[in-house]
Amino acid sequence: MEFFYTYETIKTALPLVDVENANFVIFGVPFDSTTSYKPGARFGPTLIRQATINLESYILDYDVDLSELRIADIGDIEIVAGNPLGTIKRIIETVKELKESNPKAMPIMLGGEHSMTYALVRALRPKSYIVFDAHLDLRDEYEGNPWNHACAARRISELGISMAEFGIRSGIREEVKYAKEKDIKWIHARKYSLEEFKGIVKNLPEPVYISVDIDVFDLSMVPSTGTPEAGGLEFWEVIEALEWLTEKKKIVGFDIMEVAGTELGDITALTGAKLMFYLIGMLSR
Repeated sequence: MEFFYTYETIKTALPLVDVENANFVIFGVPFDSTTSYKPGARFGPTLIRQATINLESYILDYDVDLSELRIADIGDIEIVAGNPLGTIKRIIETVKELKESNPKAMPIMLGGEHSMTYALVRALRPKSYIVFDAHLDLRDEYEGNPWNHACAARRISELGISMAEFGIRSGIREEVKYAKEKDIKWIHARKYSLEEFKGIVKNLPEPVYISVDIDVFDLSMVPSTGTPEAGGLEFWEVIEALEWLTEKKKIVGFDIMEVAGTELGDITALTGAKLMFYLIGMLSR
């Protein structure tokens, strides 16, 4: 199937199927026009896919081989350069086309800056939004732009979706105030634990959308992300939370955002690719 706003690029290094037969459908959003520190997230989808060449398709932890699963990759969204809202509209239209073709397929978005997460959440309309992120992203606007990457969670909260944020270690007073007013639960990276995660997430309504801003991780794993912050979570801390979440809640989609870099084999992209493989593996169990 051809999509109006997508184009072919390097594909994920797995045996791939047609969209109509897929359980998981990958697409990239090479957009970083509101990046405020380190550019390069536009290369994230390509870098993640290239990094999958380095990975075994068999997930030891789950006895699942991704090469045996029905996974499609429809390429990248043809973005509107410098225009986050225009690009968001194209993502929404593409997801609409995808769901009309295969209602059961789970979309997987690779980014690209975090502002684009709004599009997939808007298209899927989950009851809850769970995000792993270094930043609260609850600003009403940043640098005069309400669609800036620093406003991603704020725009999603305005959809009336229940929210929880984990791994946070950066924000401003107004964001903390907004979170309290809107009953948005969040856990600082210093206080994060699996038990804290469970305590918040167990009461959230289903279905759930998962978003991972790659900057949630310790800097040693993600040196190339757009707004790096010291003091992040470890890989297995996030994996254990996602394992519990995918076992207990219905998931409708997920994304891995803010992977940046300019060279193939980038450490940040390798982390993102491994995370994607694990998420697909645990969701297929």
